[in-house]
This record gives sequence, structure tokens and C-alpha cells, in this order.
Amino acid sequence: MTGLFHITMVALLALLAWGSVALVRRTRQRREAWESGLSAQARVVRAWTTVQMVNNVARRVQWHEYDYTTQDGRAVRFKETQGPRDRVEGDTVLVYYSAQQPEKATASAPQPGKDNTVMVIWLAIMGACAVFLLYEWVNLSAALS
Repeated sequence: MTGLFHITMVALLALLAWGSVALVRRTRQRREAWESGLSAQARVVRAWTTVQMVNNVARRVQWHEYDYTTQDGRAVRFKETQGPRDRVEGDTVLVYYSAQQPEKATASAPQPGKDNTVMVIWLAIMGACAVFLLYEWVNLSAALS
């Protein structure tokens, strides 16, 4: 039983670490795309919505899949979440991309300050959760011994 407890705590901490790394990576990719100065007109190939239940509350997540051609003639397709709900198949939008990773483009308008603020807030929340988990792990480990 104690082993399962320790495995669960390690898994939760690993999940928080993975989420933090993914958040920082996507924020950097978006910033790199905005700062590259490269943009192109893209066509919305597909638009769909998924629903997630969080505390018995439905949360809609809007997804879009885009096609565009880079300045050097490469055709690129990428998916992005949290886009505007009114964007539908066939719409044409401006996308920002970097020459190194054109498949990590973004169709959202540049908002580096807002993007960084949201990242810092989420990292603080995940850090607080990690500290709480570590605190509980130490206290419960002592109680189980």
C-alpha cells in the first residue's frame, strides 16, 4: 500500500512537471512565430469543438486545422486550440510562423505580454500544487511509517 502511495505521488509530480514544460514550450513557440516576422494567409481546413467536463461544468474547447504555404513554397498544415468560435471551414486568416518550425505556427494575434502573464500565473499555480504535494507526501509518509 505504501508503495502505491509513493508511485502515485511521483506520478502527480511528474504530471505537473510535464505540464509546466509543455506550457513553457508552447509559449516560446508562439513568441518565436510572432517575432520571426514571417506570416502567411492560411485557410481553415477543419473546425471542431470538444467538450471537457470540469467539476460537472462543461467547458468548450475550440479547435482549428489550418493549411498555408511558407514564403519558400512549403505546404504546411497545423492544428491549434482555443481559437475564436466564429472561425469556420473555408475562412482565410493570417498566421505567424518561424522558418525553423513552420508546423508550430499560430493563428492568434501577437499578444506577448498577455501570453507571458498567463504562463507565469499557470506556472505559479502548478508550483504551488507541487509544493502542496511534496508537503503532503512528507507528512503522510511519516504517518504511514
